[in-house]
Amino acid sequence: MEKMVMLAGHAKLPQGMSASEIHQTLTITIEVDRKYWVILDASCTLTTGHAQNFISKLLKGYSFLDGLDPIIHTIEKHYHGKAQSALIAAVKDAYKQFSLIT
Repeated sequence: MEKMVMLAGHAKLPQGMSASEIHQTLTITIEVDRKYWVILDASCTLTTGHAQNFISKLLKGYSFLDGLDPIIHTIEKHYHGKAQSALIAAVKDAYKQFSLIT
C-alpha cells in the first residue's frame, strides 16, 4: 500500500441530472502509483455503473506527471454528457491534492 496514493476531487453537478438527485457534488477518487503518478484506477459518483466503469477505463494509464491537459482532452473527446464539466473540475481538484504532496 505504500506504493499507492488515493486522491479525491469534488465538483458541483449541473441541475437536472439523475446523479444530482442523489448527490449535490460529483466526487472522483483516483488511485495512483506513487513512483510514476500513473492512474491505476478511478471511480466517481455518476449514477450508473456503466458510466462509473467508463470513467475508470478512460483515466487508467495517464500520469499526473504529464499534467492535466491529456486527461482533460480525453474527457472532452470521449465523455459527452451533462457531467463533463463537473468531471473535469473534479479531476482538477484531485490534481491540486497531487500538487500538495509532490
